[in-house]
Formats: sequence, structure tokens, C-alpha cells
Amino acid sequence: MHSHSIERWQHSHVFLGEKHHRHERRTWLVIVLTAVMMVAEIIGGTIYGSMALVADGWHMSTHAGALTIAALAYRFARKHAHDSRFSFGTGKLGELAGFASAIILALVALLIGYESAQRLFAPVAIDFEQAIWIAVAGLAVNLVSAWLLFDHDHHDGEVEDDHHHAKDHNIQAAYFHVLADAVTSVLAIAALLTGLLYGWFWMDPLMGVVGALVIAHWSIGLMRSSGTVLLDKVPNPKLARQILNRLEVDGDRVSDLHLWRLGPGHTAVIATVVSERPQPPAVYKVRLGGITGLSHVTIEVQPCTDHGSARTAA
Repeated sequence: MHSHSIERWQHSHVFLGEKHHRHERRTWLVIVLTAVMMVAEIIGGTIYGSMALVADGWHMSTHAGALTIAALAYRFARKHAHDSRFSFGTGKLGELAGFASAIILALVALLIGYESAQRLFAPVAIDFEQAIWIAVAGLAVNLVSAWLLFDHDHHDGEVEDDHHHAKDHNIQAAYFHVLADAVTSVLAIAALLTGLLYGWFWMDPLMGVVGALVIAHWSIGLMRSSGTVLLDKVPNPKLARQILNRLEVDGDRVSDLHLWRLGPGHTAVIATVVSERPQPPAVYKVRLGGITGLSHVTIEVQPCTDHGSARTAA
């Protein structure tokens, strides 16, 4: 068989999201904004004695690091999208980046919580008015960054099922990073205002502890969401049922079904069909036509006259 006749049976293994380039550009822009504000908050909080402001600054540093990991992951995935060494492309690199940033978040949460707890028992003088202005500027930067990173695929629930996990977990992680940072900025502002108006100096380190808990909570959620993809968990039970219903007709049964996410909007399928009247794999692939998000479908057909009616779940 000549090489030119084989080419029509070959297909691309590029499984990047539709908005990959847009997300990459905006992530780099947000990194610059975050880094500038991070330095301002850490220096300002140290000079004016605000632990909540310092905590927010270090929180922003974790986001700057996580966003940098996300941006580099976008760049690497794009540059190596056609590299044959990656059997199923580089679409899952964003999940690896998200998992790495989640570990960083957890470590920084421990450091901030420890330092804030110390300040509760050994308070320091705070220049509230100056610190408040820096915190307000930090909140403004967070809101602008969230706007830049916003994507309509940040939703969950039934709509997510309908899109078969088409959302980009890398940009979603970056988006929720800046949202979490906005929350800690609000906490810092609240602590500084109560300290200025009522003399509640203890509110500043207390808000630092609350900020650390927010960071820890987000890191756990990010580890869970990215880790399940890295472990090839079935991305969508509803999609698995839909595939079974499409394949199991006219007495055919699916004895083995594997689904896993290759990248944003791309799901791979390997299925073994047991049939009394086996047909070519192409016939079964046609049955799956119209299902959004199936990017790499492999069908194995096994003839069997006594397979029964039992159905094996994915």
C-alpha cells in the first residue's frame, strides 16, 4: 500500500481548546498586573504594619506563580501540539499546571496562617490609612484581572454536562485564583477599616487567618478537579450513558468502555462491542456521529453468539 493512500486514514492529535491563543495572551497580561500589585502590597504592608495586607500580597504572589505556570503550560502545549512523542497530544498539560499551582497554594496558606496566628498574640502598630489605599488598589487590579480571564465556560452543573467538559480547566484555575485574591483583598480592607474606626487591631491578623483558609480551600478544590483529569476519571457520566445507548442497539452490547479527557472539549473513547451480527468498526462510529466533543474514537468488535443481555458500565 502506497504512503499517499495511508494518509487519508490518519488524523491529527491536536487537542487544544478553541480559545487557547486568547487565553494564553490574556494570562500573560494578568501576570504583569498581578506582579506589580503583589510587590506594592508586600512592601506597603511591611512598611505600614498590616499583616492582612502582607497576607494579601503573598496571596497575590502565589497567583502570579500559578498564572505563570498556566501561561507556560499554554505556550508549551501550543509549541508541541504536533509533536509525535505525545501519543494523545498536549491538551492535558493545563491540568498538570493546575495541580502544581494547587500544591503551591497549599504551602503558602500554611505560611500565611502561621504568621497571622503569631500576630494575634503579638500585635504590631499599623498605619491604617496608608494600608487601606494599597488594599483598594489591589482589589481594583483583581477585578480587572478577573474580567480579562472571564470565560463563559466557567459554569458547572447540567450545562457542563451538555458541553461534555468543554471548559478549559487551566484558564478556569487562573480565573478563580484572581477571584480568591479579590476576596482576600476585601477581607484586608474590612480589617483595616475596623482597625481605623474602632481600634480593633486584632481584626487584621484574624483576616489574615481567614485569607489563609480561603487559599487552602481553593487549593484543595483545584487539586481535586485537576487530579481527576490526570487520573483519567470518566469526565462525564451522562456522556457515557449516551454512548452506551447509541452503541447498544439490535442486540449489540458494550463489554468495555473507556472515556477520558484529552483537552478542553476533547474526549477520547475506546469501546469493545460484542455482537451476534458483527459489522465493521466504521458502522459503530457512525452511530456516535453528532455527539459533541468526541475527538479520538476507537471501536473493537467481537463476534459472539451467547453474549446475553448484560451491560457492562464504563
